[in-house]
Amino acid sequence: MSQRMWFMAMAFKILSGIVAIVSIRQSGRIRQKSPFSNVWCAVGFIHSQRPRNIGLKRNTWSAAKGEMEDALGANEPAIPRVMNGVKGDEMPASLKEIQRSGNARPDWFRVPAPPPQGKSTKYTKLKDGLRSLKLHTVCEEAQCPNIGECWNGGTGTIMLLGDTCTRACRFCAVKTAARPLPPDPEEPFNTAKAVAEWGLDYVVITSVDRDDMPDGGAAHFAQTVQYMKVWKPSMLVECLVSDFQGMEESVRLLATSGLDVYAHNIETVRRLQGHVRDRRAGYEQSLRVLRLAKAASPGLYTKTSIMLGLGETRDEVRETLRDLRAAQVDVVTLGQYLRPSDAHLAVERYVTPEEFDDYRQYALSLGFRYVASGPMVRSSYKAGEFFLEHMIMTDRASRDRAASFRTGHEQRRVVSEDLSLSTTQTKHHAEAPPADGANAS
Repeated sequence: MSQRMWFMAMAFKILSGIVAIVSIRQSGRIRQKSPFSNVWCAVGFIHSQRPRNIGLKRNTWSAAKGEMEDALGANEPAIPRVMNGVKGDEMPASLKEIQRSGNARPDWFRVPAPPPQGKSTKYTKLKDGLRSLKLHTVCEEAQCPNIGECWNGGTGTIMLLGDTCTRACRFCAVKTAARPLPPDPEEPFNTAKAVAEWGLDYVVITSVDRDDMPDGGAAHFAQTVQYMKVWKPSMLVECLVSDFQGMEESVRLLATSGLDVYAHNIETVRRLQGHVRDRRAGYEQSLRVLRLAKAASPGLYTKTSIMLGLGETRDEVRETLRDLRAAQVDVVTLGQYLRPSDAHLAVERYVTPEEFDDYRQYALSLGFRYVASGPMVRSSYKAGEFFLEHMIMTDRASRDRAASFRTGHEQRRVVSEDLSLSTTQTKHHAEAPPADGANAS
């Protein structure tokens, strides 16, 4: 009889859990991606009804796991996981930080918020300008935490080819669909016009993945770059692009379009690629794309980015940096992963500023031209763009000086009949014809 009552109680809890989850979803508080999300949430609801362990500091299933992982150390591998319906302060990294400092996030995660609505700032002007030209930015679509700082500094990353991606990476907040709307054919011209009017000297343009297009959108990108160079030839253009499914022709088309920096993000270490990125992306494919871009235009700067805090180890990060340098990548950025919503991967660990600095020093020792490494660093970040602008202009000035350099020995030697050398003359002065019977060599 007691067993029958137990089954009846469990059935009642299952029904209660499903009703609760359905009502929450209808209220718009949870965005689920999987058709089985209701089942898993119901199981979690039942699990939460079990008697509490008095020894736990928090009434959540992940508290004990967080304590155990914290004891294992920062170099213990972990696998990131989606934790639907779990609040930010209940994620593994937050639980560890609560135990350490009493806060869900470390003190170094303090960024200036965007200005209030209606206040006239560069932020509001840039936002209004984007709306009037129907342009999108990755700053907004990906919910970047640096949007207030960058936009007030006059830096924004324009997103081409619409606001809907054909891939569904588990870390990204951009909308997804198998068949997004066709790209706006006037977008390349509008984008170039807007950037020229803003008076920017360095601009970053990026896009969603468009696997539905035959070339992945490479021709659209190339046309945008060419328009920008027509409007303002001195402008430096960085393109942060997809892997174009590894299509060599697409990579070459963009690499030779006139851009200055070819950026493609490898995102994470080799072991976590399948857990973090869409199945159509891959570690080796990203490395190959970066090699192709450099081979197509040797004078081009290549750039990539790595997210930390997803369960990677120190050794894995260093291995990735070595692989990137072997692919002749010039610039790398490293930043802390932050979960954009409860439907995305949980943060496994908050990487300390000291660890970021250690990675920066190691990357520089490998020969990277520039490394930006810090908790709030993102692949497109204004401080890095300013440095890149200075680095590119300095390199070009050095090449121009080298091309025009003269040692003073660029002279014409004249051999007389007695095999003696006559007085030489520089090439840059008017030269008298050699005397009769003399041979020029």
